[in-house]
Amino acid sequence: MLEILRNLGRRKLRSVLTISGIVIGIFALTTMGAIAAHFNQLLDVGVKYYGSSISVGPPDQQQGALLPASTADSMRQVDGVRGVFPAYRMPLKPGSSFSFGGPPHTIVNRIPAETALTQPQTVVAEGRDLTPGRDGDVVLGATVATELARRVGDTVDLPLEPVDAPPDFAVHRFTVVGILRETGTGPDGYAYIDDADARLLLRDTLPPTLRANLDLTRLVPGFTVYGAGGDTLAQLDAIATRINQSVPGVKAAKPSVAVHGFEQFVATLTAITTAVGVLALVIGSLSVINTMVMAVSERVREIGLKKAVGAPGGRVLREYLLESAAIGLIGGVLGFLLGLGVTDAADVAGRSSGLELFLVTPELTALVIGFAVVLGAIAWVLPASRAARMDPVTALRMTT
Repeated sequence: MLEILRNLGRRKLRSVLTISGIVIGIFALTTMGAIAAHFNQLLDVGVKYYGSSISVGPPDQQQGALLPASTADSMRQVDGVRGVFPAYRMPLKPGSSFSFGGPPHTIVNRIPAETALTQPQTVVAEGRDLTPGRDGDVVLGATVATELARRVGDTVDLPLEPVDAPPDFAVHRFTVVGILRETGTGPDGYAYIDDADARLLLRDTLPPTLRANLDLTRLVPGFTVYGAGGDTLAQLDAIATRINQSVPGVKAAKPSVAVHGFEQFVATLTAITTAVGVLALVIGSLSVINTMVMAVSERVREIGLKKAVGAPGGRVLREYLLESAAIGLIGGVLGFLLGLGVTDAADVAGRSSGLELFLVTPELTALVIGFAVVLGAIAWVLPASRAARMDPVTALRMTT
């Protein structure tokens, strides 16, 4: 090991150039791999989230219409249905749209009886859950709480007033009573209120002529339907089909459509980030291989001397491979630490806006550092094997 370090120190410029090539490639692999790992986590949790219930709303030709609350009774009679709950969904900040970081934050209603059926489970990490019959309280998802810089006991005006809000834009003050544990998907971007407050916010979105005439206790925007528990996508799709066939005036969306769309979106982003990382790594690898081939050619005399004094070819090969593996390890650790620092800094900066894109896992750590060692060793295979087979007389003659 000491000889390896001495060899690296004797050729400082060459060693620095070689290690720098590995650092660049491993840095790219770490950052792109962290993005891919984040998307894969979203995929695992998102499939569970989107594939655990059935969304029911008005037919396509009646988008935006309200449904009779009594429709829930008809859906409860459908075979396989375990629970039916009214669903209110309003943008936390009107005018926001889907972005690279995910769907816009949303205000939704939270019903204690429904909470036990949702996937993933939404658990209150700080404070308490909503209390039935107590208005004016809100439970924030982890991402929303961070973005709004709110803790338990703080107040928040909902919905958030956009910059271009009209003069009659209505907001209502809520008290934060709880913050949910992070789930890695939709609920992190939700602000949960009870049904009465949800109807209050819904009324504000209606035309003035309808606000005074509609009894919103008898009308809802939609429903969330749950199966018996543990149902597969195919079973939930079958329930959705039975609802569409037996309950008039509604459209039950098949969960498989949402799941497959989510999977396709995540797969596309993962493929893009992986391709960018691999491309950067290939470019860095070619530079490393070129540098190492030149390094061996400069050490022909050293190889000749070692073989002239009786060093077997296997020992020469082993020495060069160990030296190259050490170079790969040093470059890999430096590249990984650089990537870790950048991803951590980016997530800290993005956390305030709810945009976290990186996830460095133990598996990714082992992969990138192990790959760097293997890259260094492989880059030396050809030049080192040629050196091991070199005739000592020839090697000495080449340097005279």
